[in-house]
Amino acid sequence: MASADVDMDIHEEDTPLQMGRRQPPPPPSQIRYYQASEMVPEEKGQLHNLLQKQPAVLGSLQIMSGTLSVAVGILFAATQEMHQSLFCLFRVSQLTGALFVIAGLVSNLLFKYPALLMVSIAVNCGCIVVAIIGAILISVDLARWNPQNDPFMRIEAMGLCVLGLEVFLSAVLCFWFFKEKKAK
Repeated sequence: MASADVDMDIHEEDTPLQMGRRQPPPPPSQIRYYQASEMVPEEKGQLHNLLQKQPAVLGSLQIMSGTLSVAVGILFAATQEMHQSLFCLFRVSQLTGALFVIAGLVSNLLFKYPALLMVSIAVNCGCIVVAIIGAILISVDLARWNPQNDPFMRIEAMGLCVLGLEVFLSAVLCFWFFKEKKAK
């Protein structure tokens, strides 16, 4: 195995280099240690506290439940006549489902585009209002429960449950968004 006797120490400019010979280590008083004088805190981005709560997860749930609502609405529109229920007549499921898909997309985009905070607040509040109106229409249909339309009424009851989930998700997101807006 080959070896070389090369001086690898760091020297100051005024100390001459000695070729081919190793120098003894400097006395402990001359050894220099470098330490950070101050810890620099990590710079927090916009909406840092909000993004720690991961609103994108709730936004993804909004997209999924909105897609389910649209699918239930299409099923209803294909199998039931328009005049049989308010749920079908006003296309409650398709409207609320589409709005919640949009709200979920905007909530997911907050991580990349923090300027969408106000848009997300407005969309989620609008979704809550439309969902409450839709829940009232579904409740009126369920109050007129007809045993002849029993399978449809069960689907409407399921739609009401999905609507309740969507309202809950939007309410949580609105709470977080308003809290972040006040902190901003």
